[in-house]
Amino acid sequence: MRVVTCLVEDHSLLLVGLAAVVCVIGSVITMNLFKKMRSSRGVSHVTWLFMGGAAGGASIWCTHFIAMLAWRPEVISTYEPVLTATSLAVAIVGCAIAMMVGASKYETAPMLGGTIFGISVSAMHYTGMLGLRTHAVLYFDSIYVVVSILLAAVLGMGAYILAANTGLRRRMMWSSIVMVLAIVSLHFTGMAAVVVVPIGGVPSYEGVNDTLMAFGVAGVALLLLGSALASYVLQEQTQGRERRRLKALLESSVDGMVVEGPNGIMMFNQAFADLSGVGDEALRRSSISRWIEDAQSMSDQTVVQSQMRSDHGEMIPVEVAVRVDHGDDGEGLRLFSVRDLRRRLEQERRISFLARNDSLTGLPNRASFLEKLERMAQLHPHTPGFALLAIDLDRFKEVNDLYGHGVGDQLLVHIAGQMKEVILNGEFVARLGGDEFVAIMPLVDASRLREEAQAGAVRLRDAMVLPMMGEHTEMSCGASIGVALWPQDADETSVLINNADLAMYRAKGSPGEDICFYEKAMDEAVRQRRRVTQGLRDALENEEFELYYQPQVSVDNNEITGYEALLRWRQKDGSFISPADFIPVAEDTGLILPIGEWVLRRACEEAKHWEKTLRLAVNLSPVQWGHTDLPRLVHQVLIDTGFPPSRLELEITETAMITDMARSTFILRQLKALGVTIAMDDFGTGYSSLSTLRAFPFDKIKLDRAFMGELEDNSQSRAIIRAVLTLGESLNIPVLAEGVETVDQLNFLREQGCDEVQGYLLGRPNRRALPLVPYDAVLAEAS
Repeated sequence: MRVVTCLVEDHSLLLVGLAAVVCVIGSVITMNLFKKMRSSRGVSHVTWLFMGGAAGGASIWCTHFIAMLAWRPEVISTYEPVLTATSLAVAIVGCAIAMMVGASKYETAPMLGGTIFGISVSAMHYTGMLGLRTHAVLYFDSIYVVVSILLAAVLGMGAYILAANTGLRRRMMWSSIVMVLAIVSLHFTGMAAVVVVPIGGVPSYEGVNDTLMAFGVAGVALLLLGSALASYVLQEQTQGRERRRLKALLESSVDGMVVEGPNGIMMFNQAFADLSGVGDEALRRSSISRWIEDAQSMSDQTVVQSQMRSDHGEMIPVEVAVRVDHGDDGEGLRLFSVRDLRRRLEQERRISFLARNDSLTGLPNRASFLEKLERMAQLHPHTPGFALLAIDLDRFKEVNDLYGHGVGDQLLVHIAGQMKEVILNGEFVARLGGDEFVAIMPLVDASRLREEAQAGAVRLRDAMVLPMMGEHTEMSCGASIGVALWPQDADETSVLINNADLAMYRAKGSPGEDICFYEKAMDEAVRQRRRVTQGLRDALENEEFELYYQPQVSVDNNEITGYEALLRWRQKDGSFISPADFIPVAEDTGLILPIGEWVLRRACEEAKHWEKTLRLAVNLSPVQWGHTDLPRLVHQVLIDTGFPPSRLELEITETAMITDMARSTFILRQLKALGVTIAMDDFGTGYSSLSTLRAFPFDKIKLDRAFMGELEDNSQSRAIIRAVLTLGESLNIPVLAEGVETVDQLNFLREQGCDEVQGYLLGRPNRRALPLVPYDAVLAEAS
């Protein structure tokens, strides 16, 4: 009651209310500045400490001073300047020390800082009371003094403890309230301890100046507190913008992002929330170690692969990158970037699968096959060996052409599935590409290796040829299989593969035989082919080829009309390799293109110097005919050699033309436009379609030499010759008969109206382009 009486009867309630306003505002600002100082380091920490000490001490001192001005001791009183200023310094310094101690990392720091705050407030109050000058004697009741100090210390301790409790909601509000109680209880309990004994009567009291002074002090205090509050608000706005910016940055990342402080997770993005499988409230303030066990052991600037446990118990493979913020304003913040590796690991598994398996059929690919083959080869001599099967599909191109590549792919998948179903344990099948497959079959009976391999090949073949339903019809392919045995047929895996391929090519080229075993004779044929190929290259480079010319004679006037250029390949020993042996090889390897150009160019150069301007006939290979630059090549050769186009006759077989009649007709017209003549060679064999003669008017028809050999004994040959000659006469196309070797053949052709003849009877091929035998005598004998 003494405290209440002191408050109600001895104080101006208006100024008491003003002091309360200053106290409440100052307490709120001081506690918030204390919170800022606790979460800062370095220069920022010192800055917030200075502002907190100044704002806290000034608000406490102004509350006390306004309350002192509100006190009405009924005696004239003044304040001694030095002690009054000292009390302000005590308040500011004491408040700063209390905040500095309370913000330290020790567990008892808030309790100790609050106690220092209460003692500082008490020291400020009683220092200010000592500075009071009045016409009276002041007595202090020691009990009230002790109680006031205890109240200030205990309540100050409570205010700091509440402010440091981060788990308490609205902790700043409760700590500010307790601080106000500490200041108010100290002041009014301390004022209740004062007993005033006037000296020399009781003079009248003039309170106007005190009221004005109180409002002035309050204004200055509020101005100071306003500055501190403005700094706090600006800092909060800046940090708010930074937090929003950081939040936007976190959300812009496709990886899970987490910012963890000393008290748990502070910020996170939606990607991390989705990974964890829980809501925002469960994540906030929790520890990231709940989701990633080894997160706390991760140091700065590290990137590690780990496991993240979702809320559903799923273990998610993740890649975690850690960055630690050691800045002045941080509390040791750690930034975690958590990348979900499930998709990447799945892609890596997919890439690894594709690297070793065929993407269409799922069978192992060439790389897996070569590894398996090497492992199988290393097992010998501990095993009897194995069989390597090279498999190529027959008629697969027809399926693609008729039904499209999509159906062709379905058929490949079907065949691969059939192969998987019939292979036995330990056997291996792979797809090398296109319609090429291989199989490796371990053999167990050393006395029956060939029989075992044959049985396995038959089993695979029977499975592969099973039809597939598609496009409302059954589709299937045949299979040509070449078999090579290890180690009987090779001592190196590369040689074994080559031998199996040789056997497979033989199977493809042997009607009715779709499974062939490797034989050593195949090697000799291949080596011979390789020798011929290399020899052709050397002969072309060293100009070892020669041109021979065979005359073409008119039956009517017994004169030479031209010469056909024939290619010869002379060996170093003077012998010749037959064109029938090397021309097919040149066509298969593509060497016929440069060889054909050489023949055309050399023949034109030599024919240009003949004494008579006779016609030059040059054969064109089907491979040359299929080349798009043929008209340009002929034109360029004619320009380079200066050979007259009217003297050049190009011979082409109908077989080379029928693949694409429209294109062939276009090329023929281009060649005709150059001024050269075109002869259909080997007429009567192959296709010999009359539609070809109708589509393009040839300048000459050459009757194949095969009919001459059967002329005397085969009436059908004579009938065909008569028909061809009649056809040529009807179409007004000259006919030249090849292979004339006897007088009887010549007489028959003359009787049937043949235009020209060519053969050994009239002249053998010779390096010179002039007749070496008396043709008149030959013709006279024939007549």
